[in-house]
Amino acid sequence: MLLRSLSAETTVGGVINKNTISDLFKISSSLSHLTQTHAQITTHGFQNDIRLLTKLTQRLSELGAIHYAHNLVLSVHSPDVFLFNVLMGGFSNNGSPHSSLSLFSHLRKSTDLVPNSSTYTYAISAASGARDERAGRVVHGQALVDGFDSELRLGSNIVNMYFKFSRVGDARKVFDRMPERDSVLWNTMLSGYGENEMYEESVQVFRDLINESSTRFDSTTLLSVLPAVAELQELRLGMVIHSLAMKTGCYSHDFVRTGFISLYSKCGKIEVLSTLFRDFCRPDIVAYNAMIHGYTSNDETELSLSLFKELVLSGTRLNSSTVVSLIPVSGHLMLVYAIHGYSLKSGFLSHESVPTALTTVYSKLNEMESARKVFDESPHKSLASWNAMISGYTQNGLTEDAISLFREMQKSEFSPNPITITCILSACAQLGTLSLGKWVHGLVRGTDFESSIYVSTALIGMYAKCGSIAEARRLFDLMPKRNEVTWNTMISGYGLHGHGQDALSIFSEMLNSALHQRSHAGLVKEGDDMFNSMVHRYGFEPSVKHYACMVDILGRAGHLQRALQFIEAMPVEADPSVWQTLLGACRIHKDTNLARTVSEKLFELDPDNVGYHVLLSNIHSADRNYPQAATVRQAAKKRKLTKAPGCTLVEIGGTPHVFTSGDKSHPQVKAIYEKLEELEGKMREAGYQPETELALHDVEEEERELMVKFHSERLAIAFGLIATEPGTEIRIIKNLRVCLDCHTVTKLISEITERVIVVRDANRFHHFRDGVCSCGDYW
Repeated sequence: MLLRSLSAETTVGGVINKNTISDLFKISSSLSHLTQTHAQITTHGFQNDIRLLTKLTQRLSELGAIHYAHNLVLSVHSPDVFLFNVLMGGFSNNGSPHSSLSLFSHLRKSTDLVPNSSTYTYAISAASGARDERAGRVVHGQALVDGFDSELRLGSNIVNMYFKFSRVGDARKVFDRMPERDSVLWNTMLSGYGENEMYEESVQVFRDLINESSTRFDSTTLLSVLPAVAELQELRLGMVIHSLAMKTGCYSHDFVRTGFISLYSKCGKIEVLSTLFRDFCRPDIVAYNAMIHGYTSNDETELSLSLFKELVLSGTRLNSSTVVSLIPVSGHLMLVYAIHGYSLKSGFLSHESVPTALTTVYSKLNEMESARKVFDESPHKSLASWNAMISGYTQNGLTEDAISLFREMQKSEFSPNPITITCILSACAQLGTLSLGKWVHGLVRGTDFESSIYVSTALIGMYAKCGSIAEARRLFDLMPKRNEVTWNTMISGYGLHGHGQDALSIFSEMLNSALHQRSHAGLVKEGDDMFNSMVHRYGFEPSVKHYACMVDILGRAGHLQRALQFIEAMPVEADPSVWQTLLGACRIHKDTNLARTVSEKLFELDPDNVGYHVLLSNIHSADRNYPQAATVRQAAKKRKLTKAPGCTLVEIGGTPHVFTSGDKSHPQVKAIYEKLEELEGKMREAGYQPETELALHDVEEEERELMVKFHSERLAIAFGLIATEPGTEIRIIKNLRVCLDCHTVTKLISEITERVIVVRDANRFHHFRDGVCSCGDYW
């Protein structure tokens, strides 16, 4: 009997107490043991002890006796919400998510209990497991009403659920609205984008985590982002992450090492693999699988087979991933037949990943009958297997079969994801049927997929190839972000329609955009190479914009003299935009001497610009050359040049509010100025010192005090803070370039108030969040 296993010390005078029962739970290893324990609870009068019954329910669930646990809970006279939570989690863990949702509904409708954050977390997880998007949205809405939407654990589960349903836009909205974020939430975003094959977005989230968040990344973070880096073949970024992993100790985890094996193999660096593999003390099956796949995917078939034999001889139990890793990505039909036969004998075809991999490789070998046979005979189809078959038909020109299978998929339990849509759009483009392409576009409009750069690019290609080049260009112009494939698709579309001038125009815009991106990243060598390639390889004549981009690249990197030499060597006359770019670099790197030279040049080119007069006067004042400063100012006054007054607009509830510097005309002026005083006190506690060095800024000396406290953007922001709910994003528009001090202050305010503040000034957009600006303090 189970009680005999307990020592005499666990009973008091031979009488079983609650501690005894608790010890029984610890040693219970079967349903028989638990039924005996249940009997002891009832016999000794503990049948209403909610704590013991909750422990019993948990142990029953852990041993798979979920129906026994369910009956037990329903028999309890006064259950609490924690008991329901345990049973809900038990249902999901035992493969019954629908029962978990039903229990959640029963809790809300048939009891007086109030769900807590954990209740909603279990319900959201159940909706994900049940693939029930409607139920998930309902639970999310109920959580919002009950005020649990800001709970971290629940928020992470909601984000994960939306990613499972490929509702990436909804996932991002939930993430953006979270008042705080921990590593679990960041990691959920990383892996969610990766699972939806939105790799660029995953990498961008990682960059945001590193650059904008105070949250420390962990080994799971690296494991989540490495697949995206690998798919994009961003070797440079991968090497940076490798360095971070080494410095932070994350590289000591075997699964992180395995991630780097996959990364370097995806980037074709197979010479590194053996070195990485030696870093393992005892490589597990996952590490072996990564190595085998690395060699296979780089067509090193002999090395992959050799490692596979080594694994088999070691006696290690193989898994389906081992087989998938061994399947070649191209060629070697006889090897594919052999692996197929081995998988059949070993039972690995029952694992959905193996048939999917075989379908893919048969399709690449144009063995479509074999591919379809594997697909049809697969006992457990997945979204990936449907995509593999549809993609196979499309790649081999069997477009009608691809569309037919897509229609069949729509009748199944699986919903298409961006990869499915991209394949079907490719099929429509091949057929040239615009009506069918528009039908697919209609399906896209009802989803979040249009935000996917891959789907948008596929739509552009489809419309171009189906004869609607105007619609292709319209979609291209609407895209907030483009990659190399997008640009090439639009260029080739124009070429296809014989619009050579439009193709050249887009090509020019692409080069200009690429140079601009290099500028913001500070990649001098890459920008230099691209500029030279544009001129010498493509014979393209750069415009002034292209030259300005190169000056910006050099200036951001601090190569100011080289930037000046570049301007002086330009074959075309540099306009004010080029010199302004260099002046911005002087301002950031505080090179007053070069700034004087540049401002004098600007003064010559645009003598009617009062800002250049002010700037040159300030520089002379900084050098204590007051007579010359006065001369410049007098010249401006004689010509009646005046600087436009700064004003800022903020819209609250559809009503615009405009402020000027030192403005006291607003009805809520008292509250606005009180808010500014409160913010200044908090900023000074944080170490804020007003920026008073004006030499390299076009700000009037007499504005110094006004700049420190009451510029128009500060008034607008203060009003936005008092007129909107906490957490609401504040968006303002200023007619002039934001000054250095206000830029610093807005960063601090965003951190102190935990608000996102978006400022559009005369130069660009600035997105302030958590004390950081999107411009990188360079504008």
